[in-house]
Amino acid sequence: MMDWTDRHCRYFHRLLTQRTRLYTEMVTTGALRHGNVERHLRFNAQEHDVALQMGGSEPQELAYAAKLGQQWGYDEINLNCGCPSDRVQRGAFGACLMNEPELVAQGVKAMLDEVSLPVTVKHRIGIDQIESYDFVRDFVGTVSQAGSQVFIVHARNAWLQGLSPKENREVPPLRYELAYQLKKDFPALCIVVNGGITTNAQIAHHLQHVDGVMLGREAYYNPWLLTTWDAQFFDDAHLIPSREAVEQDMVTYMERAFAQDACPWYAIARHMLGLYHGQRGGRLWRQVWSNHKLKPLPPREVMGLAREALARGAEVMT
Repeated sequence: MMDWTDRHCRYFHRLLTQRTRLYTEMVTTGALRHGNVERHLRFNAQEHDVALQMGGSEPQELAYAAKLGQQWGYDEINLNCGCPSDRVQRGAFGACLMNEPELVAQGVKAMLDEVSLPVTVKHRIGIDQIESYDFVRDFVGTVSQAGSQVFIVHARNAWLQGLSPKENREVPPLRYELAYQLKKDFPALCIVVNGGITTNAQIAHHLQHVDGVMLGREAYYNPWLLTTWDAQFFDDAHLIPSREAVEQDMVTYMERAFAQDACPWYAIARHMLGLYHGQRGGRLWRQVWSNHKLKPLPPREVMGLAREALARGAEVMT
């Protein structure tokens, strides 16, 4: 979810669910060692619980980055061992780390020696043509011995050559049964399944076999789904805000972000374009918020135009 789940996106998602844990986009250890730490680690207090997802392979660098994450107030450190992109592979981390479980274990131990936060691992079920369950079982077994208790399993292989990141999310077949088997073989571990999950019925089914479920792109493109989770999966039936109220809150947030950091509204609005997904007039509403010609206008005026477009679209469809 690099370039997707930034702090603006997470603020928006937290308006929709109070109980779901949110994850950052992947931040590399190199970026934290040599880049702008505030830009990479700053987040809104409203985002809790929020996990910092990191990319890296050197144990000392991971420990340094994890310590920064704890200092900045994150609730969890998550190590990405699942991303198959060429850029990530050139940095010798992501999915290729599944070939080096001992190195991952060393990194996990180094982080746990520095922080009191849980250190979790996100990974695939295999890489390239390795489809044996033994591969992912041995990876989880080795890394868990270093102290990690939570494994987020993207139930597809990662092909390190020949497929784009997008194709890696679609072409390798989903094999949820391998995640289920991990839970049977490691009952004391928290096993979370990820990959291709789009409905609450699917979530409920998976929760009969594993401890948790992670959604990525479906949560981004169809964010209103998040408003159903607190009641259905956390037994927390609080009042759900209207879409209009969420939009209003986001405009207030845009105004505050511009006053504080000169952040333009359209850098934030891109994350909420799915707010009216599947609703009458939603396409016209989305077109207004994504219209580059409107960038000079203040966000409150854009909201007015968007709501007019929404009403027109609803009228046309009735």
